[in-house]
Amino acid sequence: MNNTMKNLFFLFLFSLVAMSVRAQSFTGEKTDWHGFDRYDFVMSETTFQIKPIKATQREGAGVAGPEKGMRRCIVVVPKQAAEGNPWSWRGCYWDHQPQAEIELLKRGFHIVYITTDPDQTWEVWYNFLVNEHGLFPKPAFIGMSRGGANSFTWGTEHPDKVLAICADNPGLSQKSLMGMDKLARQDVPILNICGSIDPILNNTYAIQGVYQGNGGRMSVLIKDGTAHHPHSLQDPNIIADFVEQAYKEKPAEKPAFLPDKYKKSNFYSTDPIYSYAEYDKLWITSWGPYFTGNYNKYMFSLEGVEGLVTVIAPEKPAAGNPWIFRCDQPDGNSAVDLGLLARGFHIVVAPIAYNADGPLFDQWSIAYNYLVSKGFAAHPVVAGREGATGEVYAWAIENPDKIAGIYGENPILRSSLAKIQPLDNLKPLAEAKVPILHACGSLDPNLKTQTGEAKKRYAGKMTVIIDAGRGHYPITPENPKKLVELIEKMIK
Repeated sequence: MNNTMKNLFFLFLFSLVAMSVRAQSFTGEKTDWHGFDRYDFVMSETTFQIKPIKATQREGAGVAGPEKGMRRCIVVVPKQAAEGNPWSWRGCYWDHQPQAEIELLKRGFHIVYITTDPDQTWEVWYNFLVNEHGLFPKPAFIGMSRGGANSFTWGTEHPDKVLAICADNPGLSQKSLMGMDKLARQDVPILNICGSIDPILNNTYAIQGVYQGNGGRMSVLIKDGTAHHPHSLQDPNIIADFVEQAYKEKPAEKPAFLPDKYKKSNFYSTDPIYSYAEYDKLWITSWGPYFTGNYNKYMFSLEGVEGLVTVIAPEKPAAGNPWIFRCDQPDGNSAVDLGLLARGFHIVVAPIAYNADGPLFDQWSIAYNYLVSKGFAAHPVVAGREGATGEVYAWAIENPDKIAGIYGENPILRSSLAKIQPLDNLKPLAEAKVPILHACGSLDPNLKTQTGEAKKRYAGKMTVIIDAGRGHYPITPENPKKLVELIEKMIK
């Protein structure tokens, strides 16, 4: 037998074994659940013994309440399990709006349920499924209302045993809200689906504030005009795709510029997208990384530097590794930074000392030298919003040979630690032929005294883009695409 025949033979044997394992995974009499094999069990709340039972004909696709002291448990098996045996755990209300779970079954996921609420019985059930039957160690959760609360309860108490959470008009405990940072540290993606007039919509906004603040990935879909019911979406693919993407996601490779110790989180747009969901016949508003994409954000320390350096990495760096050297942290509304990331720029936030009245520029230079030594371009564009712009001006004035240009949004050109204020010290920039770009609102109260005065005094090239009718807020310019193109020209 040649090597090819041997490989085929062993592959055939392996397939037979794998099929045998799947067929014998769960015992007991099976019933039908929407065209898939369903296995039912009961668990004692005192002894935690699990016994197979058969669902009654009267229950149909649903489930009856358990006897006192017992829990009802269900496993629905896909016709062909996906590699690794992924699964989705319904947090409550079995068989209510099951279209997403049916779609996941078609994609090879097991669907699992146990009657509420999370306690030691849930842990026994989890161990039964993972340790005895080989399901993937991290289940996804789909929970509606109380089921959403259960998903967050389990998730915050077992953050390393959660793949993703899809919560629909979820309930929420204060304890779970305070534990969201644990899920964020495990980089668990969350998708909340809510009605715009749901009376507990505030739960989703509370979660978003904590989760995004801790660097977690949270996406939100709001159904315009709907209340607490109906739950879910008629289009099963939005939820099923979210779960499947989480399962298939690969860990990010460590970028070469990072030191040994660092913290990873996420950066993404929170600008809302308003669209019509044809399948569901309603308008929806959506935002977050599931809908707009996500960038990896890294924070780390350097020797001799007080404060952290932040680097937001593009999916694929542009030729020459261009970057933006900022003073202030961008946020989900920073359209220009998001546009630059999409073009392959790194966004770097300079370290701010904890025990000083402002930036320490010698420490900024340490960060600059470190990144250039790691292959970043020798001439970044320095950038800032509002008062932070004055600080990047001050560093640029001390290092005019190290920058490709300056970009400011509604800038105030004042520096806390500069010996000479930037407006009075523009000559070094002009002599180095540093291009300057400002984006301002026509109603910004600082426009005349800051950008207008800089325009008068600066002997070099300075471009000012003014949005008619915009004040100091919103900071985001009306045409970020044009500004991204102008910044790109600075480095060419």
